[in-house]
Amino acid sequence: MTELESEAMEAEFGTVAAWTEEAVRALGSEHAVPAGCRGSGSEGGLRWLADRLRIEAGTRLLDDGSGVGGPAGWLAAERGLRPVCAEPMEAAVRAGRHLFGLPSVVAVSQQLPFADGSFDAAWCLGVLCTTSDKAGALAELRRVLRPGGRLGLLVFVADRPLPPPLPEGNEFPTGPELRHLLADAGFRLEETADADLSDSPAEWTRRADAVAAEIARRHGEEPAFQQAEEQSSRVGRLLSDGALRAWLGVLGTDDD
Repeated sequence: MTELESEAMEAEFGTVAAWTEEAVRALGSEHAVPAGCRGSGSEGGLRWLADRLRIEAGTRLLDDGSGVGGPAGWLAAERGLRPVCAEPMEAAVRAGRHLFGLPSVVAVSQQLPFADGSFDAAWCLGVLCTTSDKAGALAELRRVLRPGGRLGLLVFVADRPLPPPLPEGNEFPTGPELRHLLADAGFRLEETADADLSDSPAEWTRRADAVAAEIARRHGEEPAFQQAEEQSSRVGRLLSDGALRAWLGVLGTDDD
């Protein structure tokens, strides 16, 4: 994100991040990854990307728009590496550092503080939909990947005109728009899939729900909570109606 364009997005990506850390500390560390992945895909989707990105212990990986660090924490536990996290919201970066102990920086996707070719792979989960400058974000990802590097994406794609009320601040690309953006940035599409956002193990889902319930118990009367819940429900409605589709993609670079 270059900036957050509404109070609702500020609540969703900032305030709720701090509340998530608070709730995980109350419930136990085993809740951290499921709670931290909420909105960033399912366990099945993360595994699909990790396998096709060929992520292993020595991979230098960037999680761009990492939120509170759930997907990066999952990777660290599953594949034995230390992903680098970049996230524009300070509260989310603090929460991620405390919950997962991974190297994290406060940075927008269009201005990543890394040298050219710093990473073997990157993933960017649900982030392109939150910025109007998608081309700038993709150009930066291309810059920080080494020649032959690979990119994994989760993007919410609009297959038809979206019925209101729409989530505030989001801009969902169409399939053709996304393909043009990727090609213009120097990426080559290798494999795609439609993500099933409900394919996590039952225990994963139970723990994520427990954190959500704890946040609601502590903060349910606060305006920021209600704004974040409204944002989430609007996205959920569009996905349920089939107007939005959760799209997974793995991309190579033109210099492979």
